[in-house]
Amino acid sequence: MTTRIDKRFGELRTEGRAALVTFLMCGDPDLATSLQLIEALPGAGADVIEIGMPFTDPMADGPSIQAAGLRALKAGGSMIKTLEMVAAFRAGNDHTPIVLMGYYNPIYVYGVERFLKDAKAAGVDGLIVVDLPPEEDAELCIPALGAGVNFIRLATPTTDDKRLPKVLTNTSGFVYYVSINGVTGAAIADYSMVSEAVRRIKGHTDLPVAVGFGVKNAENAKAIATHADGVVVGSALIDALKRSLDSQDRATGDTVAAVTNLVSQIAGGVRAARKAVA
Repeated sequence: MTTRIDKRFGELRTEGRAALVTFLMCGDPDLATSLQLIEALPGAGADVIEIGMPFTDPMADGPSIQAAGLRALKAGGSMIKTLEMVAAFRAGNDHTPIVLMGYYNPIYVYGVERFLKDAKAAGVDGLIVVDLPPEEDAELCIPALGAGVNFIRLATPTTDDKRLPKVLTNTSGFVYYVSINGVTGAAIADYSMVSEAVRRIKGHTDLPVAVGFGVKNAENAKAIATHADGVVVGSALIDALKRSLDSQDRATGDTVAAVTNLVSQIAGGVRAARKAVA
């Protein structure tokens, strides 16, 4: 099984640079603007796109992403709408990898078999489900792999060498290293520790390692991209989106540009890192 995720990381390995992985919540601030944003991300420099599946109880997310989820739900966001948005994106872009990120409950309610069939048909390449540990692989991970969808696992600073092989079992696509302990957007990581952490994970797997949590700007991204195979940014993009909204949390003429300008800046940082070490 070779997915768009595998192909993209292979291409970037040949280019000698890290991937920029961007996260936005499906339906934030409304479904039409959300699609515009996602469609604009590749042109701004995103190599892989993570799309949040709105959920009422996002326990691993900080205030920014929680608020984005609530805006999305208020605007009519749902699992069906999320898959429809992926399909709409795919109508104009058949090469950029799409990863759905969120929690198991909406997938469970939708039905695992139905979800995987519909997700694959829509053009989904991978899943990150933050509340399904390896011990629950039979629930979704193994069926996803059987359907040709990557299942991407999180590793953290507390994932020691004893736990890591279990976490990496059945993981595919890439490993998402959460560089701090806590919720999304909480703080900027100690980037001096990133190199050591990536090297330790790579001692257990040949998969690319993407690093996220705390990435705010091009400087942060450059620091990570020097050591990692990918840089993940989410809360900073959602904060930029939020600042562009009106007092009623509605999109303005500045909303798409507010996000894509930041993506372009961060993409520049990612690319500069590879030039610096070439």
